[in-house]
Amino acid sequence: MKKVLVICSANSCRSIVAEGLINHYLAGKWQGFSAGLQSSSIHPYSHKVLEELGIDTSQMKSESIAEYWHREDLDLIITVCDSAARRCPNFFHPIKRVHIPFPDPINYRARSEEEGLKTFRDMRDKMKIEIVDWLRNL
Repeated sequence: MKKVLVICSANSCRSIVAEGLINHYLAGKWQGFSAGLQSSSIHPYSHKVLEELGIDTSQMKSESIAEYWHREDLDLIITVCDSAARRCPNFFHPIKRVHIPFPDPINYRARSEEEGLKTFRDMRDKMKIEIVDWLRNL
């Protein structure tokens, strides 16, 4: 099974959602992990939009990229924000990197919870196409 690390600036929404989608839809083919340039806390909407698809988020946690630097079993790194693409340090061994950017749903100024959740759902659904389907076809 191949392993992919999804990196974002804070590991609170984009990378977390991508990890959940990869592990749900590509189980047995890809194993997803996520990390941030620094760890944070997982945004509640990230949990909610994954749980809407039947994805268990109870074991998910925000992690720092430092926890992955020495791993030699990673096959691919995907950065999902421009900051992570620019500031991601080199790992101790060469790993293929791909940048698939998504706007930060936290930066969207929602007037209601439903509007905020819609922004997270839109990101999640776009990730299913741009990340999950892409990995499925590698």
